[in-house]
Amino acid sequence: MKDAVLQIRGLKTQFETRGGMLTAVDHIDLTLGRGETLGLVGESGCGKSVTALSILQLLPKPAGRIAEGEILFEGRDLVKMRMSQMRRIRGNEISMIFQEPMTSLNPVYTVGFQIEEVLRKHRAMGKKEARAEAVNMFGLVGIPEPESRLDDYPHQLSGGMRQRVMIAMALSCHPRIMIADEPTTALDVTIQAQILDLIGRLKEEIGMSVLLITHDLGVVAEICQQVAVMYAGKVVESAEVGELFARPSHPYTVGLFNSLPKIGGVLNPIPGVVPSLLHLPAGCAFRERCASGDEGCAGEPPWTELRAGHWVRCRKPMG
Repeated sequence: MKDAVLQIRGLKTQFETRGGMLTAVDHIDLTLGRGETLGLVGESGCGKSVTALSILQLLPKPAGRIAEGEILFEGRDLVKMRMSQMRRIRGNEISMIFQEPMTSLNPVYTVGFQIEEVLRKHRAMGKKEARAEAVNMFGLVGIPEPESRLDDYPHQLSGGMRQRVMIAMALSCHPRIMIADEPTTALDVTIQAQILDLIGRLKEEIGMSVLLITHDLGVVAEICQQVAVMYAGKVVESAEVGELFARPSHPYTVGLFNSLPKIGGVLNPIPGVVPSLLHLPAGCAFRERCASGDEGCAGEPPWTELRAGHWVRCRKPMG
């Protein structure tokens, strides 16, 4: 992609555990275009959030490490950057909405102090200006009585309110890239729609790119242009959203669509369970749950372009 703002090439992220070295992200490639929203989809434990933490060098130390690969942000390799350089990028050029807001907000400071600190540090605002902008951002994300809410501590807010505070903080510096890890999980449907509309509107206004980590295919269909599907640490399918929804080709992706609840229908879950990342089967990690898997799937599946821009990691794609 010519106008790529973020390119991940051969990323391999590992964790040292009591059971051995665990590979959470296994040589993945992703490209995020300027002004684009890329959806990263998969079930819990597949490596989505670890990919996001790898981008920002927020892996828990010393257990987690990037073993191989490049993460190019506008041509600069984030993997090789010093921590002092990364601190200038985090929050300012690349921001992140974390999945669990209670562990992301400091419990001993008011939420107003925390967002004002971001504005003073990254946008060089004075105290009064930062407070006025914080009130504005709280209003944008649907927090009622935003001025009085600035003086609340995280424990005084509901889970949904805390998530909205995190979204306001992430958007406040108008970053080049926003990584959103399940940004609407704690919100009701009405507020979810408002937040997605806000992210989309700001994306268009400031040319922001979004990496959306989610398990909700409905959200992907609504706001994403590209989508990558992960399973057991690997990207197994990648395509433009309309193409993937029309012709899903990897058996796992097909299983995700088939397992969506339908009115009056019967749930059709994917059989079996996700294998342990410490004890993956040889070859395709999905083969023991796949109806069309055979002995040939014990070999490494090829990364094949089925159609223009539609890639799949499978010996026998279904689309």
